[in-house]
Amino acid sequence: MKAVLVIDMLNDFVKKDAPLEVPTAREITENIKTLIEQHRKKDNKIIYVADRHRKNDKEFSQYPPHAIKGTEGARIIDELSPKEEDIIIEKRRFSAFYGTDLDLTLRENNISELIITGILTNICVLYTTADARMRDYEVKVPRDCVTTNNKKINEFALNQMENVLGAEVI
Repeated sequence: MKAVLVIDMLNDFVKKDAPLEVPTAREITENIKTLIEQHRKKDNKIIYVADRHRKNDKEFSQYPPHAIKGTEGARIIDELSPKEEDIIIEKRRFSAFYGTDLDLTLRENNISELIITGILTNICVLYTTADARMRDYEVKVPRDCVTTNNKKINEFALNQMENVLGAEVI
């Protein structure tokens, strides 16, 4: 079975003037929405992975405060609003697997293939892909459904996922 992972498409990253705004995230939103709709029709799981930090998270020594649990900034953008049957995995670090129950959730649902979307290609998407591959999941990354703030870095991360990690970039 397959699952679509939607990583960090949150107000604090996607909205204009957000604390960690990724302007190109708005450009991939419609592509992700279309992909979600296609996979819902096939009864594949849709899993949202959401940064949800504590107010004093150690990550804020490196990045501005963002996606603080319980705030509007930590909410998934309205354009990709989850449905009741969707799953939301909260994370506090780059990889969606680190310190979460994502692996258990996938195994409970007999999911062996992940389609990874969202932001940032070179951070959360890359580290989630690496951890997924280390756990022997098949991974596909649609290039029109991931982005970062720099095209060269985006291409580097996609290259790493494909040529080092064995993910399929489609």
